[in-house]
Amino acid sequence: MDHLLDVRDLRVRFRIDKHSSVEAVKGVSFVVPRNSTVALVGESGSGKSVSSLAVMGLLPAGQALLDPASQILFAGRDLLALAPAARRRVCGKDIAMIFQEPMSSLNPVFSVGFQIGEVLRLHMGMNRAQARLRTLALLDEVGIPDPARKIDAYPNQLSGGQQQRVMIAMAIACAPQLLIADEPTTALDVTIQKQIIDLLARLQRERQMSVLFITHDLGLVGEIADSVVVMRHGEVREAGPVRQIFDRPQDAYTRALLHCRPPLDARPRRLPVIADYMNGELDGKPGGAGGAPAAVPAAAPDRVRGYLPGDDKVLVVENLSKSFFVREGWFGQREFQAVKNVSFTLARGKTLGVVGESGCGKTTVGLTLLRLHQASGGSAMFEGKDLLAMPAREYQAYKRRIQIIFQNPYASLNPRFTVGQILLEPMRIHRIGADDRERAASAHRLLDRVGLPAAAFHRYPHEFSGGQRQRIAIARCLTMQPEILVCDESVSALDVSVQAQVLNLLQDLQDEFGLSYIFISHDLAVVRYIADQVMVMHQGEVVELANSDELYRNPSHPYTRALLSAIPRGVAAAR
Repeated sequence: MDHLLDVRDLRVRFRIDKHSSVEAVKGVSFVVPRNSTVALVGESGSGKSVSSLAVMGLLPAGQALLDPASQILFAGRDLLALAPAARRRVCGKDIAMIFQEPMSSLNPVFSVGFQIGEVLRLHMGMNRAQARLRTLALLDEVGIPDPARKIDAYPNQLSGGQQQRVMIAMAIACAPQLLIADEPTTALDVTIQKQIIDLLARLQRERQMSVLFITHDLGLVGEIADSVVVMRHGEVREAGPVRQIFDRPQDAYTRALLHCRPPLDARPRRLPVIADYMNGELDGKPGGAGGAPAAVPAAAPDRVRGYLPGDDKVLVVENLSKSFFVREGWFGQREFQAVKNVSFTLARGKTLGVVGESGCGKTTVGLTLLRLHQASGGSAMFEGKDLLAMPAREYQAYKRRIQIIFQNPYASLNPRFTVGQILLEPMRIHRIGADDRERAASAHRLLDRVGLPAAAFHRYPHEFSGGQRQRIAIARCLTMQPEILVCDESVSALDVSVQAQVLNLLQDLQDEFGLSYIFISHDLAVVRYIADQVMVMHQGEVVELANSDELYRNPSHPYTRALLSAIPRGVAAAR
């Protein structure tokens, strides 16, 4: 078979200091055939993005060290042997890359049309008029609505999905032979994610490109890839055609990745995690779709879910509304209704899932209930008291009983505080515990409860992984002994295996403490697993509210059906 890209024995080290370094990529080899899509799969730290940056020549100079024996052959030429100028010509024109976060990759002070046109002027020799005409055609090709107007828009004036389409337009501008897509859908809603996946698949077919698709989610692989390369700790663990990897995975790590993600056809009591497979606690023998291990049943869930009318009501929300005012002109302003008459009931010890696309108002609902936004109307009754109407002094006593876990554990923890200080501070403010010794003992118990060692008490947030930071954020909430936890996209930024650990932890805490969750997410597979009742929001309104099993079995609203149809099917979609 004719290979467009052939990576041979790639080894990359990063300097830590003058005397030491760490090997991030350890002898990785894989090929990308012409006119095909190869998925490079693995968790954060597996080396997949470092491998792609090595192909593009974007590794940090002076910090990254490439082994002299490594080879990256593109159309038969060793990219590592090219002069810098020749390498830039190849990587700018014949190889292009779509980065994970478009807002970080697009320049905020230039219009999107200027940024796409710059690529055309630099690599294709076009003048400004020619580049503008070509940019309009590219924006239309990637599905940007009204390209004649959007060509002069700035990145902040576009939605996340439109920003990613602009990145794709920029990447295909010079008709590359190889397109590298590095986690291009991680931060996107499920419907926008499907649109981007479909767009990439269409462009690959029409332009006869090769695509190297990098992801940590095997559920997406079946939607787009012809073959898969699974990486862990800088090494290739398994590689092969996508159907073979899904049906007959040989490596325990591959099986773990396939089954850490919540299934759509069952609601098991616990999700398997990577350690279960790597430690041999699951036998890993093929037994169903994707080689499901016999120790993990694929059906017959053992957790009873659902909200019944007789359940104890802990929070009753009626006609909750929230408006924002946008300035227009010098003195005018326009009202924007983010939340419109939302009503629901949260039962004690149960989970309400809130789903919808970005901008639907689901996060605004959570923040308004915590009075981080001031409600424009409605009520939230907690123990007979309206949380939204009570004076600030009276609300102080209720504040600790309703806590929130934010989406980004990197931004929600103070980097200047140790974990111990992070946990002790809220207990001091709310006078929980007789003294700091008692509070510290409580903090140590909570660290143990969320699966962190006692030594974590004296360390800083930057010394932990994303999943560990989210566990610290959960422990901080638990110091308040809350009754309601608002989980705002609290697992969406995590690898599937870490996501499974956090979801299991949330279930355990709910069983132990009787917590009630408002679980906000755009990931319908996760909501299917954790929620007893699901509320679907669209443009600030509730369009459907039903028990989880019933909603996923028989969705009544067209918008709900559209959301469910966009969920990556993984094995079912594999070609």
